[in-house]
Amino acid sequence: MDLAYIPSPSTGVINLGPIPLRGYAFCIIIGVFVAVWFGNKRWVARGGRSGTVADIAVWAVPFGLVGGRLYHVITDYQLYFSEGENWVDAFKIWQGGLGIWGAVALGAVGAWIGCRRRGIPLPAWADALAPGLALAQACGRWGNWFNQELYGKATDLPWALKISEGPNRVAGTYHPTFLYESLWCIGAALLVIWADRRFKLGHGRVFALYVAAYCAGRAWIEYMRVDEAHHILGLRLNVWTALIVFVLAVAYFVISAKLRPGREEIVEPGAAEEAAEAAEAAKTGDAEGVESAEADADSESAEDSKDDVAAKEDVAAKTDAGPKNDTDSKSDTDSKSAEAAVTTLEKNDTAEAAKNG
Repeated sequence: MDLAYIPSPSTGVINLGPIPLRGYAFCIIIGVFVAVWFGNKRWVARGGRSGTVADIAVWAVPFGLVGGRLYHVITDYQLYFSEGENWVDAFKIWQGGLGIWGAVALGAVGAWIGCRRRGIPLPAWADALAPGLALAQACGRWGNWFNQELYGKATDLPWALKISEGPNRVAGTYHPTFLYESLWCIGAALLVIWADRRFKLGHGRVFALYVAAYCAGRAWIEYMRVDEAHHILGLRLNVWTALIVFVLAVAYFVISAKLRPGREEIVEPGAAEEAAEAAEAAKTGDAEGVESAEADADSESAEDSKDDVAAKEDVAAKTDAGPKNDTDSKSDTDSKSAEAAVTTLEKNDTAEAAKNG
């Protein structure tokens, strides 16, 4: 009796009226958004314009989907063109079947076209996209979970994947190779991010590191799978592909480091100038705001001073207009003035006497 296992969805599609929502397609779409979003953040940090990654992805994604499907159909042609099979199913991409090797290869062609149109180097764009692409693969692999495909050998481990009876599959618990690859892709993304920050990689070496890391994991994960595949010298075709691509990626990494060390200073012409102009404009706008505030403060201070003067004049006017016509007040004032005059004369006489004495 299985005490624990990962259940599989009872269906890979939810129908909202006439509109089918397929889990496989949903996972692919999420992966694309993650790759573009994270790639854009890295591209801007490298000195590029925001939105450039998305503009080039408009070319790369359709090419990648076509390439991934072509690779799958070519390497598993018996599923579509053998006796009893319907070749039209080769176009039903929502039923699963995308080869990452074809997706990356033809997607790179689309990216190259987009980069040429924008006048930016493809290696720099690929470096910015690399970890996001690994995360996109981590998301996309969950589409295989919805379709109950690409599982490994039978196992009774607690994290075994429960597979139900269906076309070309036998009910049981198997290694969840989709989960292994998803976790491996997340690890590859973290490795690439760390290495890029630590060693300031450039000129396509970030992308090469991602490819090498992915291939290293794909080789042993592919070896665990039990679905039908072509074999060469006892190894599955995708294992050989992973090994060959791994060697090519490592060779590019080493040779590129010798020929073009360091990182590109400019990844998108004109982006740095635009950023500087925007910063200067913001700075100028702040200075004008300060001057305007100071002018407003001076104006308010002047108005306050005018109000104070007017108030003082009003008080003085009221004081002068007070007891002028009062006869008793005038007499008291005259008396006080006379006394003050006598006192002054006495002080002068005393001072003169002291001087003569």
